[in-house]
Amino acid sequence: MFVKICGLRTAAAVDAAVEAGADALGFVFADSPRQVSPEEALTLCTGLPRKIKRVAVMRRPTQSQLNAVLKGFNPRWLQTDSGDFEWLDTDTIGKRLPVYRSGDVVPPQGGMVLFESANSGQGELADWEQAAEIAQRQKLILAGGLNPDNVARAIEQVRPWGVDVSSGIELERGVKDIGLIRAFVAAARSAS
Repeated sequence: MFVKICGLRTAAAVDAAVEAGADALGFVFADSPRQVSPEEALTLCTGLPRKIKRVAVMRRPTQSQLNAVLKGFNPRWLQTDSGDFEWLDTDTIGKRLPVYRSGDVVPPQGGMVLFESANSGQGELADWEQAAEIAQRQKLILAGGLNPDNVARAIEQVRPWGVDVSSGIELERGVKDIGLIRAFVAAARSAS
């Protein structure tokens, strides 16, 4: 089970995610209480093992905003709304992670997608029934309202390729809890 920890802003949270065995770390560059600058994200990734994917998380960025992130952070993956990839120049990005939300029409076949609730970053559950249908035909990373208590049930019902968490491991908006990070990764691993 691929596990992504998103919305990281402190070295302690990054260290906890790495030590717990996360596969990818997401750094938010969109307007959010979890937002960091490209320079902050780069500093947080100093010494990060190469096997950990560094993900730039954006939402409807301009090309200049994306260019600033690419230059200052140099992510391996870009996560943004699926429609953004139609007009952004992303040739230098290693992997594209298009975001679809509950109720969106998802292409019938394709590469990896991230599927979440209609309202990003609010702790709302995604539509697991729709997610399960998508997961049958392509690699799906399930996000939206996941936490250590429900991730095993989500994995059982949806059968995603991976899971992604942000608000479900926070003490308050934007403040990660080290214990919850560890508990989430452990629960996801044991469920798979």
